[in-house]
Amino acid sequence: MAIVDIFKEAKKPELFVGRPFYLDFDKAYLLITDAWKERIGGIPQGTFILAFYENENDDVDECLLLRALRPAKLPTDNDVIASMVEYYKDNLKTSGKKSQLDDFTKYTFSFSGLECRILGTFFRDSNGKIQFGADVENYYSAHNYVAYKPVGDILEQIVNFRDGNGAIGSTTDYRIGKIRYSSSRRFQEKFTDVPVYVSPSDFLGKRTALFGMTRTGKSNTVKKIIEATTEISNKAKEICTNVSTTSPTDNIQQFNNDGIPKYKVGQIIFDMNGEYANANLQDEGTAIFEKYSNITTRYSVLEKPGFKVLKVNFFKDIAVGFELICSLLADETGDYIKSFISVDLEEPEDKFGSAYTRWARKVSVYQCCLKAAGFTVPKNHIVKFSGHRDINSKIMSGKTLDPSSGISLDDAIAFWTWVADNQDDPFFVNYRSKNGHDWVDEDLKALLVFLTRKRNLSGAASLSGFRKLVSLKDYHTIQSDTSFETDIVDCLRRGEIVIIDLSQGDPNIQKTFAEKICLSVFKNSMDNFVNNRPNNFIQFYFEEAHNLFPQKDDKDLSRVYNRIAKEGAKLNIGLIYATQEVSSISSNILKN
Repeated sequence: MAIVDIFKEAKKPELFVGRPFYLDFDKAYLLITDAWKERIGGIPQGTFILAFYENENDDVDECLLLRALRPAKLPTDNDVIASMVEYYKDNLKTSGKKSQLDDFTKYTFSFSGLECRILGTFFRDSNGKIQFGADVENYYSAHNYVAYKPVGDILEQIVNFRDGNGAIGSTTDYRIGKIRYSSSRRFQEKFTDVPVYVSPSDFLGKRTALFGMTRTGKSNTVKKIIEATTEISNKAKEICTNVSTTSPTDNIQQFNNDGIPKYKVGQIIFDMNGEYANANLQDEGTAIFEKYSNITTRYSVLEKPGFKVLKVNFFKDIAVGFELICSLLADETGDYIKSFISVDLEEPEDKFGSAYTRWARKVSVYQCCLKAAGFTVPKNHIVKFSGHRDINSKIMSGKTLDPSSGISLDDAIAFWTWVADNQDDPFFVNYRSKNGHDWVDEDLKALLVFLTRKRNLSGAASLSGFRKLVSLKDYHTIQSDTSFETDIVDCLRRGEIVIIDLSQGDPNIQKTFAEKICLSVFKNSMDNFVNNRPNNFIQFYFEEAHNLFPQKDDKDLSRVYNRIAKEGAKLNIGLIYATQEVSSISSNILKN
């Protein structure tokens, strides 16, 4: 489409809307009348309006872009209402062909006010090009402006406006829909449909929110965005994983000269209702996973045909597995459980210090708990930790264990059970007397209580302990050589689509999986950023986002969703979310 000069084409008498009677930096109040509204095809809520500045010398091309919000009160409204009421009381007909109103009264009654939001300013720069600024640099007295309703090519130019006056509908554009102000279309059907296009720069690496009640088209809009992004990605020639390092200048330029992104775009969809991951009656063969089956990988927390399973090797991925356990036990009230989930299992950087010695002991007890709960142990799996020569020979009669060289989990269970049951052994008594603290520290004790099911490591086994973990066995696997997080990141770097089906399974587990996946992508992107490696665009889609995002009163800015909203742009991470519970989402996400 050729570029339209809105300063010449939009100021036609038949498009006249009205005149402003109040202006500030944010709002404009217009005086309108029924005859003008009828002539221009009505003013639905949300209508775009152009308010042109008309000056004496006519040497300034500037207009305000307005959007109709609601009726506004006129200074004369009280008198008009009073007159209407009197006519009603006298039972006079005030409408239709048999109206008993005189012409002057009809004329007076037809005026009303319209409140508009000011979206920005169109102006012609010194080079003669039309530019748009999303604010108001200056405004004059309201009587200097005249308002018109844009239609046809003018409206198309406005809704598809490009920085630098780029052509609309070019090869880099994707038609995503058309302008429709309202579902009632008595007036609108008389006008030519105005198409809306998106370009790569509209969504890639940006924040996009879709708000609305059920059945208002949020999901269909998201699907359109996914389709548009996929079509745009298909035009890219390079895959990010095939590039090692580039110059800082190249990393800043994420698009080629023709507007196509340098690298194929990865997309990940967190599907709370399963409507993207599974075919349904609404799709009619247009489901995302079917339409782009060659580049789509689906994951589920349950085993289903056509899906990869979100499972963790609890014995290998210590941090991920323990976080899942903590999420499962988060609502438990028992003191010993709270002590268990507060244990720090993060591996120390220094592998030769005392902190690493304590960490290895804690990990071995933790894995003993998994074994006791029935988690399948990988073949030839052993644990290594530092015991002590004074107790290694006491665990089993006729056999001396050497945990530092590696022992089986059965032997480890025997070792730690003996330690828990023999806290009055001379070794522990002497250690306590000499060092001023127990050989078994608080974290280790919390784990031993969980393993032995004995409160304070004494008496009978009366606690649930490791049995609390039995329900998590379904999320454990020993088959995977790499974690699903690594596989997902690799798919996204190749420019593929990943759908995470969160419609089934424990809600706490779903949230934990979703957060871990987001964190792994974010960390990978940040690592590339600081090491001067390129990041392709990765688009995050969240359906029913209020189920995953931090709640309104959550002030923890370190949550990965907050970080994606705040820092994602520099990492080429885009965020698109849909929700009908806007007020329940953290303001730290909404304001970004």
